[in-house]
Amino acid sequence: MEAFTAQQACRLTGCTAHQLRYWDRVNLVRPSLQRTGGRPGRRRLYAFRDLVALRVVKSLLDNGMSVQRVRRAWDYLRRTADMDRHLAEVKLVTDGHSIFRIASNDEELIDALQDGQLAFFVAISEITHEVEEDVTRFELDRDQFLEMLRRVEDDLGSEAVEG
Repeated sequence: MEAFTAQQACRLTGCTAHQLRYWDRVNLVRPSLQRTGGRPGRRRLYAFRDLVALRVVKSLLDNGMSVQRVRRAWDYLRRTADMDRHLAEVKLVTDGHSIFRIASNDEELIDALQDGQLAFFVAISEITHEVEEDVTRFELDRDQFLEMLRRVEDDLGSEAVEG
């Protein structure tokens, strides 16, 4: 497995050395290959998946998310995903306040800050199709009802003429 030093990780992710140290200390993103353990002269060594994690975290923070929210979301992702195999398949969406993971079926939003609570997801195209079907049924029912009223009116008119 290839190892990246903190300096290389900074260059490859756009993070600062201070961010790497802080995120390691607060258990946000820790180097998975080697940590300093508080010992001077010992280097942090990051794996490729750590670099991906660093970029994701940096992106979320750069877009206004707080460290606390990012940590909660990242903890949820670590608990629920096999980070070695599936991290590249994870899709995250944020509104600047919350972080959502799009489920693998692309039909559900899962709130990563609410420990995986299913969030409301609106597919406007599906709603549009449903409304079109309902309107079509309504128009058909209305036309059938009006046709029935015309027949009743015609029948009543015929009875009045005969009577």
